[in-house]
Amino acid sequence: MTRPSRTTATKRKLFDATLRLAGTRGMVGLTVDDIAAEAGVAKGTVYYNFGSKDGLVDALLRHGVDLLATRLRSVSGSAADTLTALVEGMLGFFAEYPTFAQLLVSELWRTPGQWQQTLTLLREEVTSIIRGQLQRLADSGELPAGVRVATASSALFGTVLVVSLDWLVFSPDQTLPEVRDSVISLVRGLRTP
Repeated sequence: MTRPSRTTATKRKLFDATLRLAGTRGMVGLTVDDIAAEAGVAKGTVYYNFGSKDGLVDALLRHGVDLLATRLRSVSGSAADTLTALVEGMLGFFAEYPTFAQLLVSELWRTPGQWQQTLTLLREEVTSIIRGQLQRLADSGELPAGVRVATASSALFGTVLVVSLDWLVFSPDQTLPEVRDSVISLVRGLRTP
């Protein structure tokens, strides 16, 4: 294994360990010792790769948002196709990484949070991708007149994030297509002709 791929594998192991612990214990009080033990690595490995627990969490948040952003950038098609693909992409991502969704929500609402600056940038990255997709639809006349694209982008991201957590915690028997269709029906139902 080459050095870069070993480093990537180690970082991924630390990300996974952090998410497992955050999912069961939360981030408050979580230590570098805890994360290193959960990942099966020496404590120094965390410091070598990230400098600190804060550096690790910052990198974890950036990594997760990069994965989500990659999904959302590939969306194309008509208004119906675009909205469905955006909603399905976000729901699928949060279903695949439910603890990341929990971490994102808890840290976004913690004011002022330890990672607030990073989260502000990451939230902007995701909403700007959604905004670009919705602006494309607005420019082609596929969104109702008067829709404020920036507000709609934030609303769609926030709605899907919260619905994802609600689905995964309180209604895990629902399928992704059922949840997606409910969100899409809501969005379409609020549209004016």
